[in-house]
This record gives sequence, C-alpha cells and structure tokens, in this order.
Amino acid sequence: MASAASAPPTPSNLKRIVAASLIGTTIEWYDFFLYGSAAALVFNKLFFPDSDPLVGTLLSFLTYAVGFAARPLGALVFGHYGDRLGRKKLLVLSLLLMGGATFAIGLLPTHATIGSAAPVLLTVLRLVQGFALGGEWGGAVLLVSEHGDARRRGFWASWPQTGAPAGQLLATGVLSFLTAVLSDSAFGSWGWRIPFLLSGVLVIVGLWIRLSVDESPVFKRALAQAEARKATGVAAAEKLPLVSVLRHHWRDVLVAMGARMAENISYYVITAFILVYATTSAGVSKQTALNAVLIASAVHFAAIPLWGALSDRIGRRPVYLLGAVGIGLWMFPFFSLIDTGGFGNLILAVTVGLVLHGAMYAPQAAFFSEMFATRMRYSGASIGAQFASVAAGAPAPLIATALLSDYGSSTPIALYVIGASVLTIVAVGVAKETRHRDLADVEQPTDAAPAAAQAADARTA
Repeated sequence: MASAASAPPTPSNLKRIVAASLIGTTIEWYDFFLYGSAAALVFNKLFFPDSDPLVGTLLSFLTYAVGFAARPLGALVFGHYGDRLGRKKLLVLSLLLMGGATFAIGLLPTHATIGSAAPVLLTVLRLVQGFALGGEWGGAVLLVSEHGDARRRGFWASWPQTGAPAGQLLATGVLSFLTAVLSDSAFGSWGWRIPFLLSGVLVIVGLWIRLSVDESPVFKRALAQAEARKATGVAAAEKLPLVSVLRHHWRDVLVAMGARMAENISYYVITAFILVYATTSAGVSKQTALNAVLIASAVHFAAIPLWGALSDRIGRRPVYLLGAVGIGLWMFPFFSLIDTGGFGNLILAVTVGLVLHGAMYAPQAAFFSEMFATRMRYSGASIGAQFASVAAGAPAPLIATALLSDYGSSTPIALYVIGASVLTIVAVGVAKETRHRDLADVEQPTDAAPAAAQAADARTA
C-alpha cells in the first residue's frame, strides 16, 4: 500500500514539476552541445590560432572532452549534498553553474586579446559545465520520480530525458540560423557569442520555474524519519551517502553503469560520429548529415515519453532490453544505409537508431531511481550514470574515428557498438524489475536495523 508521501500530486503540480526538470535539462544539454558545435566551427581559430589547423581542432575538441571528465566529480558532490540537503537546492545550483559558465564563454576574450590565458579560461569554464551537468541529471529525474506515483512513473520521469534531444535541436537550430544570416567573418568575429549569451535568458526562465516547485515529498519524509531516529537514539551514526551507496547498493551501481554502455556509446556514434563517417566515407555533405540528425532528433524527442509509458505497462527491463538488442541488430543496416549516400536512407538510419536508443534512455530515469534507497538515491543514480559516461560516451566518437582510420571499414565500428549492447543486455538481464516499487517505502539501511531494511527490499522487489 502506498504511503501518503507517495500519493500522486495534482495534475497541475505534477506538470509544473515536470516542466521544471525538463527546462533545466534542456538548458544544460543546450549549453553542452553548443560548446561541441562551437569547438568544431570557430574555437580552433579563436583560442588556438598558433597551432596547425588540424592540431587546433584537436585541441579544441580536447577542451570538449574535459567536460566529460568533470561529470563524475559533479555526480559525487551533487549526489552527496542532494541526499543531505534535498533535490531542489542542488538543481538550482547546477542550473546557475551551467548557465553562468556558458554565459561567461560568450564574454571570454580570445587569444588575440589576452594570449594563452584565453584557452586556459576556456578550459576552466568547460570544467564547470561538465561539473554542473554531472549533478543535474540525477536531481532532475529524482524530482519527478519522487513526486509521482509508481503507476505512471516511467512516463513522467522520461520527460527530463527529452532534454537531450531538445537541447541538441535548440543548439543546432540557433547556430544554423546565425550561420545562415551572418557572413563567415561576422560569425567568426562576434556572431558565435550570441548563442552563449542567450543561455543567460534561458537560465532566468529556468530558475523562475524551478524555484516555484516544492522539494520532493519522499525526501522530506525520509529526512524527517532520520531526524526522529537520531532524536530517540535508535539509529546508528549516519554515514556519508557515498559510503552507504558503496556498502548497500554497489551491485546496483554496477548494473546502472553496465546499462549505460550501449545507450551512451550508440548515442554519440549515431549523432556525433555520423558527421565524420557520412562526409568521409559516403560523400555526404556535412549540412545534409546534420539535417538528418536534426530530423531524427525531433522523432527521438517524441518517442522517449512513449517508451516511458510502455515501461509502466510491461516493466523497465523488457523495454530497456528491447532497445539494447535492437541497437545491436541495427548497426550493420545503419552503416549500409549511410553508404548509399541517399538523404532518405540517411534519415531512416539515424531515426531508427535514435528510436531504439530511446527505448533504453526513456525507462532509465525511473529504473535508476527505483534501485536506490531515498537518502542515497541522488548519489547512487548519479554515480552509476556519470561514471559510465566517462568510459562510454566520452571516448565513443574518438574510438569510432580511430577504427575507421585503421581499418577503413564500418564493420569494426558496428562490432564495437554490438559489444556494448552485449554488456548492457547482461547488466539489465541480471537486474531486478523495479516497476512496482514505492519509492517512499525504500528507506536507507542502517547498522541498527539491517533486518528491517532487507525486509523492506524484499517487499518492494
């Protein structure tokens, strides 16, 4: 029986909570993708002009990769304080950090003005972006998951996941508009700053929405119970959330990391590496490949909530496994369609790939939230998700590019993604189904009551 803390909020409140999470993740992914696009277009000339053009581009992309390296640190710090202080406070902080860093990049002097200090400052701001994004995801999905009831948690919690395709659409759309209306010299001189400065406006809107929602009722109840146990002297000394996660939920952390392998690797191969493969191997223009990704991203945005709703009906694991198996089977047809060079085939290849990716990405929010106890949920979900991104998403385009360079064929790249799919299938295959778990009943285990915690896990498994 669900507790009062897990009772469904009113429809208007739930929609505002979903909007608060969605706009934040959209802004943060907009900022993250915007940096990647600018790194390819102008940063090599503006911040690394003394280097060979190719070396400058590689250095520019190296600052892009730095953002991935900072994400696990953000997961640790935000997870710790999110489990101690609450989800809402940390979500406001992550939005301020990401938006502030992006706005500052728009004001940053270039190498021509301050010399070598320019790329150093750019790298520092990129670290702040990655740190903020590492803490954003866990809080955004938990804020929704912990407000809703178990019956439709998969659907509602999948909406923050749509922030990734929405952010990519917004970033690419703004850049495409500016490059269309501005000359190359104007864009390189000052036009590139506009999308970064626009982030400031988006952050103001995001803060207005986020500050209007309440803290998670599940977290407030767990915090009150912990305080009551301390007051009566029943509970043992509370450990750090990270320590509790590694002690009580280390298997779940490994499952979450394994579940992200196929999801994360396939996403960056489909959306980032395709720009390399389609232009060099299939003779497709970069704009044509970019248009295909844009169209497919719009379909991806629409598909994610549908997959989330399906996970409410048949379970998180079946939907996740369908996506993992499907993306592995799709890789050889994916590259075969691109090799034809036809725009329609290119759209089909990317769209099917992203729809199958959505089958993993959509239930991921509810699935990971349901794995962990309330007072360590932010830490557990964030650590599992963000540590995997360093091993999976960060090197995926580089590995795929290196395989293409060494073998001159898409076969090794397809096998690379298939290998990741196998890892995900194994990880999700050994996990427990969590669809019916009431998050309010999943309390933090303590040394004083291990038997009660195990019984609670057994009831909700």
